[in-house]
Amino acid sequence: MNDFAQKIIHSRADLMADLPIFHRAEDAAEGGCGVLGFAANIPVAGQHVLKASRQMHNRGNGKGGGIAMVGLDPVQTRVDRNVLNSHYMLQIALLDNQARREIEEKFLEPYFDVTEAYELDHLDDFREVEGLSVCPPDVVRYFVRVKTSVLEQFAINNKLSRLPYRSIEDEFVYQNSYRLNRQFYASLGEKRAFVLSHGRNLSVLKIVGYAEDVVAYYQLQEQTAHVWIAHQRYPTKGRVWHPGGAHPFIGLNEALVHNGDFANYHSVGEYLRQRNIGQLFLTDTEVSVQLFDLWNRVYGYPLEITLEALAPTTEYDYLMLPEEKKAIYRAVQRTHIHGSPDGPWFFILARSLPDPESSEISGDVLERYELLGITDTSMLRPQVFALYENLDPKVPVQIGLIASERQAINACLRSLTDIDSRFQPLADQYWIARGGSHTDGGAFRFSVEKTQALDRNPVAELKCSNKFGQVVGVNRDQHHVDIEQIQMNKIAPIFRNEWEEKVLHAYDDGGVSTFWNWLHSRIVEMNWNQLAWGTGWLVDFAKNGNGEWSFSLGILNLLRDRHYDSGVKKRASTLRIVDSSLNRLFEIIPLFDSYLVENHQSMAYRLDWESRQSIPDANSINKYAYNDTEKSLLLVIDASSFPAEGEDSIAQWIVRAYHKGWEQIIVYNWRGGRFAGCGIGPNSEALNLHLYGDTGDYAASGLDGGKITIHGNGQDQLGQILKSGKLVIHGDAGQTFLYGAKGGEIYVSGSVAGRPLINGVGQPRAIINGTCLDYLAESFMAGDPHNGGGFVILNGVAFDDHGNLVELDTPYPGGNLFSLASGGAIFLRDPHEKVNSDQLNGGEFSQLSQPDWELIEPYLKENERLFDIRIEDLLTVDGERLDPQNVYRKVESRRVGVLIDVQNR
Repeated sequence: MNDFAQKIIHSRADLMADLPIFHRAEDAAEGGCGVLGFAANIPVAGQHVLKASRQMHNRGNGKGGGIAMVGLDPVQTRVDRNVLNSHYMLQIALLDNQARREIEEKFLEPYFDVTEAYELDHLDDFREVEGLSVCPPDVVRYFVRVKTSVLEQFAINNKLSRLPYRSIEDEFVYQNSYRLNRQFYASLGEKRAFVLSHGRNLSVLKIVGYAEDVVAYYQLQEQTAHVWIAHQRYPTKGRVWHPGGAHPFIGLNEALVHNGDFANYHSVGEYLRQRNIGQLFLTDTEVSVQLFDLWNRVYGYPLEITLEALAPTTEYDYLMLPEEKKAIYRAVQRTHIHGSPDGPWFFILARSLPDPESSEISGDVLERYELLGITDTSMLRPQVFALYENLDPKVPVQIGLIASERQAINACLRSLTDIDSRFQPLADQYWIARGGSHTDGGAFRFSVEKTQALDRNPVAELKCSNKFGQVVGVNRDQHHVDIEQIQMNKIAPIFRNEWEEKVLHAYDDGGVSTFWNWLHSRIVEMNWNQLAWGTGWLVDFAKNGNGEWSFSLGILNLLRDRHYDSGVKKRASTLRIVDSSLNRLFEIIPLFDSYLVENHQSMAYRLDWESRQSIPDANSINKYAYNDTEKSLLLVIDASSFPAEGEDSIAQWIVRAYHKGWEQIIVYNWRGGRFAGCGIGPNSEALNLHLYGDTGDYAASGLDGGKITIHGNGQDQLGQILKSGKLVIHGDAGQTFLYGAKGGEIYVSGSVAGRPLINGVGQPRAIINGTCLDYLAESFMAGDPHNGGGFVILNGVAFDDHGNLVELDTPYPGGNLFSLASGGAIFLRDPHEKVNSDQLNGGEFSQLSQPDWELIEPYLKENERLFDIRIEDLLTVDGERLDPQNVYRKVESRRVGVLIDVQNR
């Protein structure tokens, strides 16, 4: 600890005088929160936070929600830019409006020069916000600087005079807010007011309600900021019924939201109290940001060291660090391990860094803001990162996003897309962090720097880097579409004629595969006009009849699901065009009404929110329309207006439809609702369910027969306790995938997050073509794979930006492969033997046998059919075709000595 830090800590001694040790509320509930954050190089309005938070409504219960904004618009804050960046924006929540004058007399006027003060706007009647049952507090905003004489005396009294002026002022503001909170809020005392935020160019607002209610009540729809964070639900520990207990919590120039719960809250609190930092709000989120502020501002640690103190690197990842970094991290852990939060947790921080400094770009930095996402080493809380950029020559846009769920990120991007053609509904890149990883540290920073160069106007740029400062970027050789610039009338006749000729030929002879064989190699040459025209032509072609509709669906599915070389066209934009065509294709299907049901010989019907009550028994339609011939009807459901949960959720209507005889079901416009395909019941082999959009948590959980296909990425907890059937995911899957699975065939074209297939029993058989963060098949109990037991095939491959299949750096990066497993097996594609025995915990490598290959080959063939990941390519290493035994390794449970002795008797 440096001398200055010691003096700052000593100066806080009187803050702790007679402060009792409060205990967290015992009646606080557990559960997963919804967290969201994004940082952009352009100002972004609050309406986009509202829409994304609303989609995570089912992660909240209305007991606490909040937002934070960094990098605000000076016009909207009623001050000039210099004041916005130089003054502390002190925001006080008034629970008792009579307290305002008392606060000003005791805590503002004696100490601060006030440049501006006003109450924030809000709705006249809080009941205008549906579901809001507690009136949010009035908020007063002050722009202040500490009086020079006051600060000089503070410095002298606490021997801080040698510190930089701003550092002394920061500490005075921090301590003044603490005193205010202690007198006017005190957790177990009378609550009249509390400080929401006191940083520079940083605003925090929170209420008893939902995050989107904050935006609605305080009328922030048009308020802009460069960085936003939002929190849905409430702290797992603390006074959850009060706005003071909601997130975000503040340090000085940072605000933090948190999903999770600390097992060691008491010890962290003790660690902080030893440094004269007391707790008033009694939540693990409060101590989280207190730790960050202590290590970052008071101790002055570099960000990497602060991140290491929060989430120590351990076990296999520690062993993989360079020696010099091991020595530094060992010192950090010895000093601070008793203050490190013990998970599960996930943090998002918004930071204002308002003091100018030199730029890595060029010129001087005028403003700097940051968004941080930090993952704990146990990885027990869901999180997703994303990056999008469109380098439009006039005004490029860049945005980095973090959320509990990928669907919340997509909701934010869709909202932006609706008003700005530079954005797309999907990001360029998504990834999940592995806490404490030796490769990226499990933490990522999105930095926005606004610079003033000598030869141009101020320009803002967003950069993404990991814990170690390594840059994360996207492919800048490819470009996004501008939907507004697409011109269908500029398609050359030769292209139109060839397209029509190939489609008609394939439709008459060869089918979907014939046309795809021509199309997928031509996509690289197509421009945006041609791609949009071609997919639109397929939609028009589909109007000619049932066969034409099915043919068009087959082609559009391949464009949606497969990876191919799109040339200079970015995949996110390609998928936007394809998804638009798919939606229009589904909308060709007629909606239910009595005339169609009784008189129209259609093989498919469509259901939406308005027509949901009219769904008939499918058997009666079959009997009339097809004269008792065996033809299966198709039900297409538009999920866009259905609630995400409850009796009227889209998941419930799928169950109702199936039990009315609808076995072939397509659902599109899925917007984050959970439990897709759940509750169908036993022996549901006839089900064939296709899901398009942002499928939420728990899809396919409890499936007992049938097939569910997700045309895109999955969320968390997919396929839990899956018993039988088939699950196909054309993308990635989230946390605890296939937890407790008992059977079924599962195919994932991408990667999965942490803890897939833990506690699996019976005979689940899964192929994961990408990788897993860690804890794959922990406590797997799936018997003998050669005698009806289960197994996992992990291929460790991915597709690059041009659709080429490439090997990942390692097929498995974690340190707990097949941990504590007692049955089943992992078949690992690892021709270079990059995975070593240190990464096993109870398992052991064995040579792949010929019976092993005969066991897994049929599944690899089906994997090839589904995803076009050819067995030939998997067996080709460095240009040479190898035998399976030289490509795949088998991991099986280690036989314990005493058991071996018993078996050998």
